[in-house]
Amino acid sequence: MTLALFLGVLLVSIFLGLPVAFALLLSSIALMFHLDSFSPDILAQSLINGVDSFPLLAIPFFLVAGEVMSAGGLSQRIVRLATTLVGHRRGGLGYVAIFTSILLAGLSGSAVADAAALVSILYPMMKKAGYPEGRSMGLLAAGGIIAPVIPPSLPLILIGVAGGISIKNLFLGGIVPGLMMGVTLMIVWSFLVRDEDMEVTPRATGKEKLEALKDGFWALLLPIIIIGGIRFGIFTPTEAAVVAAVYALFVSTLVYRELNLKTLFSVLVSAGRSTAMVMFLVGCAMVAAWLITIAQLPQQLAAMLGPLVDNPRLLMAVIMLIVLAVGMVMDLAPTVLILVPLLMPVVKMAGIDPVYFGLMFVINTSIGLITPPVGNVLNVVCGVGRVPMSAAVKGVAPFILAYIALLTLFVIFPQIIIAPMKIIIG
Repeated sequence: MTLALFLGVLLVSIFLGLPVAFALLLSSIALMFHLDSFSPDILAQSLINGVDSFPLLAIPFFLVAGEVMSAGGLSQRIVRLATTLVGHRRGGLGYVAIFTSILLAGLSGSAVADAAALVSILYPMMKKAGYPEGRSMGLLAAGGIIAPVIPPSLPLILIGVAGGISIKNLFLGGIVPGLMMGVTLMIVWSFLVRDEDMEVTPRATGKEKLEALKDGFWALLLPIIIIGGIRFGIFTPTEAAVVAAVYALFVSTLVYRELNLKTLFSVLVSAGRSTAMVMFLVGCAMVAAWLITIAQLPQQLAAMLGPLVDNPRLLMAVIMLIVLAVGMVMDLAPTVLILVPLLMPVVKMAGIDPVYFGLMFVINTSIGLITPPVGNVLNVVCGVGRVPMSAAVKGVAPFILAYIALLTLFVIFPQIIIAPMKIIIG
């Protein structure tokens, strides 16, 4: 009854058009009344305590870093480097998009930002070269969702806070599955373009490749600094966010000199607005998570999933199906903040590695970003590229199916993620 009340109020509120943060707050208030423990003071205190977390400090700094990199010319140099390396192959601009997606994922950690950058830079080039618009949009959108998996990643920070999982281990564990997502896109793209008549970019000379590498060196250095610093214990993920923001400012203003004071002000305002939205959502979600614990909703869910606890793979398969269904109609952040506190006790009861679960959850919800009917990233790329949604949906379908196949492989063989993760973490 309690679980039905919470989910009922939440879903009805979202269906009526209430923002997810307010829907969470309303469902929390409904729970408090149901438990006969409503108190405005406790509600306000829980809301504030929900964002009073050191790991969450990483969010504003990574957002600033991402905005600065986009405005400061780092993204454009990554695209140029990718073009000189792989642009000469059949369907070369598609490989450029995938290669750039992987590199940008190590810079910003935002699927929407990466996808928008890819479309604004690469789509005009792909259109001019005769690439089908729907397929191009589908690839660019599918490439953008690698960002939440490869560090630095805002969703990995959120799931670490919501589930009490080591953010450091999530960051280091996300490298291999993120790269595998990129390889999967390359395989599918090579199959799709094998018979297409597309304009091929001339092969870059050794000198051009060297110049592009030198020009993009400072941008390429950032993910190495972040991952290396976290891996060897030089700084925590939160401190890495500060390092990333300062480094991006340094490179954009003093090395590339493409960021002036006027642009910097608008960048900081944009990052501030994004931070406010994310933090308010997190605060409301933490109120809901606290009440979920008080109302013993995880125990009720555990009773429902109890027969599957002795079979971790089957349990993961069921959880992934639930998450995939929810992710199709809800954005990534609220899906993480709503479901993770509910599912985490069941996952631990089944003996599933929490870091593995966190990575699988983020991969799954990332797929939801390009899946109709909502598909936020798909909407963004269509808006930026001015392409009909119907064409983009048709174009992205092969990549969605490939990602689901990869996710299924991870469910059947969890060691594909766990084994390299343990090697990297040491």
